[in-house]
Amino acid sequence: MRDAIVTAVVFAALLMVFKHPHYGIYLWSWLSLMNPHKLAWGFATTIPFALMTATITISAYVFSKEPKRLPWTPETILLVIYFGWVTFTTFFAFYPQAAWLQWDKVWKIQLMVLLSAMLITDRKRLEGLVWVIALSFAFYGVKGGIFTILKGGVHHVQGPAGTFIGGNNELGLAMIMTVPLIRYLHLQATNQLIKFGLASAMVLTLISAIGTQSRGALLAASAMGGFLWLKSRNKFSTAIFILVAIVLVAAIMPPQYWERMNTIKTYEQDASAMGRINAWHVAFNVAKERVTGGGFETFKSPTFDRYAPNPDDVHDVHSVYFEAMGEQGFIGLGLFLLIGLTAWRTGRKIVKECKQDPGRKWAVDLALMTQVSLIGYATGGAFLGLSYFDYPYDLVIILVLTYQIAVKDTWGTLGGNLKTKVLP
Repeated sequence: MRDAIVTAVVFAALLMVFKHPHYGIYLWSWLSLMNPHKLAWGFATTIPFALMTATITISAYVFSKEPKRLPWTPETILLVIYFGWVTFTTFFAFYPQAAWLQWDKVWKIQLMVLLSAMLITDRKRLEGLVWVIALSFAFYGVKGGIFTILKGGVHHVQGPAGTFIGGNNELGLAMIMTVPLIRYLHLQATNQLIKFGLASAMVLTLISAIGTQSRGALLAASAMGGFLWLKSRNKFSTAIFILVAIVLVAAIMPPQYWERMNTIKTYEQDASAMGRINAWHVAFNVAKERVTGGGFETFKSPTFDRYAPNPDDVHDVHSVYFEAMGEQGFIGLGLFLLIGLTAWRTGRKIVKECKQDPGRKWAVDLALMTQVSLIGYATGGAFLGLSYFDYPYDLVIILVLTYQIAVKDTWGTLGGNLKTKVLP
């Protein structure tokens, strides 16, 4: 039944993409982030929905009357350079076969990220994208939050197997990154029922992230929560949401959860933590010796034999920073960091340019909440190997597009026909 529903929805959406190519960006985002086909059990799990979506979206875009231009900004230029660099390093990878398989995933992600920057040309389309991204993870947030409450936090909340968010750690980080986007939608909503639903989703998603029992998610939630309050327009209501979530978590989670979280303070006695540190040494040693790093999928046993302080402790790198360093070298790490830093700067420019204009308050809210999402990624990502995950690059493009629409008016849309002029 699930297979039939997912397939019917995807094919119905694909028919709409022919007329409205930007719907293809929504469909791609839904498929690549939520992975609904991975929740089925039969034929839908093997149908290449994402490839079909990308092919039809590109074809429809080429033959449409949509503007055929990419906003050339520091972020998009760096994304192109970064992809060129990781392609170059793949030719020198330690494990070519595995590296090219991973490269095949990465180039598709980067292509669709850049295509998003070309097809999302006004506020209405941009908010549509934010809704799709937020609801894709809110599905797991609401479901996982209810599960955590009903089960008393005893069991881990997990994502769909075989995806970027398949593990509890990865799903936890993704949900932490989503809470600020839900808050943005909550700030923009005028219907009280929708506002209540979004407020509930925000609290449940935060509880669900804690319910993953991921230590990285807890650290990310702490950082994100502080910045969410600091950057939110309505600090009182934000504080209420955060306080409600904290009280519920304190009441729900069992003693063994808090015992596990306390191991953060005593990481030297934790085999998993020491394994990660061993892998971080590998990343640094590889990057120090090879300008191209080890290429995709470099953290394998032979690499540890040569570069690790403890060659017998083969462990995944579990850090976006050390993953980029070990696989793409110091140049790759530098490009990776620059993409995030330039996006952050763009967010600040949006706030500076739009904060005095009531008609562009939405742009300020979106820029600030996207920055908070990036804080969650930057914090939790220090302990997870998700440097090629779609989500952070989607956030970068959201900031780029917000600036293009609300500040530069790149497509002549006046912020999606919703920007007002303050008369003297």
